[in-house]
Amino acid sequence: MVIGAGAAGLMAAIHASAAGRRVLLLERTAEGGRKILISGGGRCNVLPSALQPGRFVSDSSANLLRRLLLAWPLEEQRSFFEQTVGIPLQLETETGKLFPASNRARDVRDGLVDLARQRGVELRSGAHVVDVTPDASRWRITLHDGESMVATSVIVATGGLSVPATGSDGMGFEIAKRTGHIVHDTYPALTPLTANPAVHAALAGISLDVTLEAPGSGRAGSASGGFLFTHRGYSGPAVLDLSHLAVRSREAGAARQQLRVRWTSLTEADWEKRLTERSPQAVLTVLREALPARLAEWLLADAAVEASRQLAQLRREDRRLLIERLVRYPLPWTGDEGYKKAEVTGGGIALDQIQPATLESRRHPGLFFCGEVLDAFGPIGGHNFAWAWATGRAAGLGTARR
Repeated sequence: MVIGAGAAGLMAAIHASAAGRRVLLLERTAEGGRKILISGGGRCNVLPSALQPGRFVSDSSANLLRRLLLAWPLEEQRSFFEQTVGIPLQLETETGKLFPASNRARDVRDGLVDLARQRGVELRSGAHVVDVTPDASRWRITLHDGESMVATSVIVATGGLSVPATGSDGMGFEIAKRTGHIVHDTYPALTPLTANPAVHAALAGISLDVTLEAPGSGRAGSASGGFLFTHRGYSGPAVLDLSHLAVRSREAGAARQQLRVRWTSLTEADWEKRLTERSPQAVLTVLREALPARLAEWLLADAAVEASRQLAQLRREDRRLLIERLVRYPLPWTGDEGYKKAEVTGGGIALDQIQPATLESRRHPGLFFCGEVLDAFGPIGGHNFAWAWATGRAAGLGTARR
């Protein structure tokens, strides 16, 4: 039995069935793969064009994480979707993401469901699993209505806690804990940040590419990419990729993680050169050449520099304050949107609790884990689907080795 018909669960069921196992796929919601349907704005970023294992986050062994992630090479994953599922993928060159040629996430979900059924998988929707317990050499699965059934192997692919509207309820973590596995503390990851008060609410809707840095001696990091001002705070890939550092600092009750924004590709030296020109140009005119107008005006006001002041009249101290805001702007976040809008769940089942080749539990033969319940997540851009596809396949094939 496979519990959860999301990305990892569908892949696990497909490969277990292809390896000769009789598979029952249990899905809590009326239809599976709901995160697939909403991903990429309804387009589904199936894969990245290149994997970046070093950007994955986990409190488990980095070597184990890398081994699991690379067990199914990216080119083989792409071939599977294009040749086996029958979904051509196209590269979006500006982002390095692979989308279905149709730009329809539903084609990805439906293609996987159809392939599973073609291979003999029985899909049962509305099946809310509440318990999984050992039963002699087998496993007993109990549903919310009291029905129980047994299986020789169980693959837990229930997802995490992110986007609960899709059916994620953290049941996989509970199953792992009840069966004696170590589960690292979970937290929302790849989630928008908020500010209270919303000091930048007037800039809502402005988007641009930035470089975001999280300085520190511990989990420091940086990210480049899209940044979006929202009515409540900040979003976009650059913010989402570093949001876990903010979330974890807040949940730990530690000093709030600093986040600093460089609004353009221009460095401190570049701006110093540009703003020291003996020119009659207004400072606002110069900033508008590199920034959205509203943001340029806001930064000038924040630095207490008159927008109409000419470059030739700009005092050294004013220039210093302005450049500081242009290249190291302190983002005044205070909170986050939590699991409601998180792309993934951070934390989860420690990777040393499973056999890396098969994803079978080291504690209980016949019990497998894959996907978001495991302690690992990657950056925005298809990396988390690559993790789901790779670990789902490994778990499905792992059952055939029993």
